[in-house]
Amino acid sequence: MKRTFWHQLDTMARQSTPFMLTLALVIFIQLPLYIPEFARIMPLLPLMAIYHWAIYRSKLLPAYAVFFIGLLQDALSGAPFGINAALYLAVYGTVVSQHRFFFGKSFLIVWLGFGLIAAVASLTGWLLVSVWNVAIVEPKAVVFQYLVTIGFFPVFGWLFLLWQRVFLRLV
Repeated sequence: MKRTFWHQLDTMARQSTPFMLTLALVIFIQLPLYIPEFARIMPLLPLMAIYHWAIYRSKLLPAYAVFFIGLLQDALSGAPFGINAALYLAVYGTVVSQHRFFFGKSFLIVWLGFGLIAAVASLTGWLLVSVWNVAIVEPKAVVFQYLVTIGFFPVFGWLFLLWQRVFLRLV
């Protein structure tokens, strides 16, 4: 059976949604929300997306896309160039290598895994920024950002799973 142009376009659009959603989250966390000090503790939404897609649809979010997402976040946020790209690639590589462990497990196990990986990523990011600035950066914001990220993960994890069931079931 020959696939029509529109069917191919639909398939390509569906396959690009993990990348596009993660990209949208990078842009969203840069928007000014006019909530005092919230920008410093904004949840790590792109990290949640990368973690989720690395477990469930790693072929639809390849490593080069994760690298691009990290570089874009560095450029938009003013972070030292390459830090988020390196952190996101490390998280992606770790999760993909542990795919057999995470896939098919209960949400609690996936959430605990995310908590551990997010803690290591947050600590590593804090250390890299401190080394970059040649001064110890105040860790309170990183701790609160981590806690807020862990708190938001169930909501975004559910939304990603819903998106996957509705839009990616045919891919």
